[in-house]
Amino acid sequence: MKYAGWALFALCCLAPVAAAQSPSKDWETGDPASEGLDPARLAAMTAAITRGDFQKITSVVITRDGRLVYEQYFDEGGRDALRNTRSVTKTLTGMLTGLAIGDGALAGVKTPITPFFPEMQPLQNPDPRKDKITVEDFLTMSSLLECDDSNSYSRGNEERMYLIEDWVRFTLELPIKGFPNWSTPPHLSPHGRSWSYCTAGTVTLGAVIQRATGRNIQDMAQQRLFGPMGIGPVEWQVTPTGIAMTGGGLGLRSRDLAKLGQLYLDGGVWQGKRLIPADWVRASTSAQAQVDEQTDYGYLWWIKRLKTATGEELAWLMSGTGGNKVAVFPRLRMVVTVTTTNYRVRDAHGLTERILTDHVLAAVGQ
Repeated sequence: MKYAGWALFALCCLAPVAAAQSPSKDWETGDPASEGLDPARLAAMTAAITRGDFQKITSVVITRDGRLVYEQYFDEGGRDALRNTRSVTKTLTGMLTGLAIGDGALAGVKTPITPFFPEMQPLQNPDPRKDKITVEDFLTMSSLLECDDSNSYSRGNEERMYLIEDWVRFTLELPIKGFPNWSTPPHLSPHGRSWSYCTAGTVTLGAVIQRATGRNIQDMAQQRLFGPMGIGPVEWQVTPTGIAMTGGGLGLRSRDLAKLGQLYLDGGVWQGKRLIPADWVRASTSAQAQVDEQTDYGYLWWIKRLKTATGEELAWLMSGTGGNKVAVFPRLRMVVTVTTTNYRVRDAHGLTERILTDHVLAAVGQ
């Protein structure tokens, strides 16, 4: 989420709601060298971050083979601070979608969206194609709604959403997008999807999950994920109409963010207990739409080939404004969590990726 919109969202519209605390299960710790990471390179990374080479990095946590091998905090909050990692929340929404489908509350990713909101009919900008928009379209940021957070002129830009009360209605009443000659329509796009980043769609997906399951998002997340994983405390934001903000703003500790990455690295299993169906993990981390030549998009996961000095390394990314990231490196069996407050910093995502490529990946023994 962009900074201006987030400021309006956090200061004017919403109040944080703290979930019941769960005692956090400590990570098993390991020595970096014994886990194949060069301590000298990690020390150089610590020094560079401390100097301010990467602006306002607040924490870096690294796990390998399920062991915590590096943990440093660069702000006053320390280990127990809740980190607002903005759109990293979207990936959690994808996890909850998979659980709703696994439980049978949602029939599958091809489930249409509009039938969940009959009271909103008739919608503005009516179009029969709206009734064909599915759960998968919102999971892959590729619905036909005119919604693009990177385009300030877009009717669906998140900044416009924060100005009104009902964000779900805002989403469903958007017009269908057009495809002028300089853009690529879905049937000519990789995977048959034309991708554009749309926070409003993920917000609406959260409302779908809530209606399909008959449970609020906070309770579902607590029972199915946070409780079993020992994640807590947790701080949710809520929309003006009272539903959980599933497009961004969830507050979690850095250690707990790493647990969500580890859950997917282990195929949906946490400490021997299956929490998310394995087929959902595979689908979520497989290319479903293309962002650019180096980046694909799964089910609310970024899939990127990071360039290193020795080639490329595949990463699954939970990502939020300011360069906040939980990076899962499946080949290396490693999870790297980087939190920041670089919300107004130019190329903040590039700064975080430099930490990953020039320092963390460089520290891995070949």
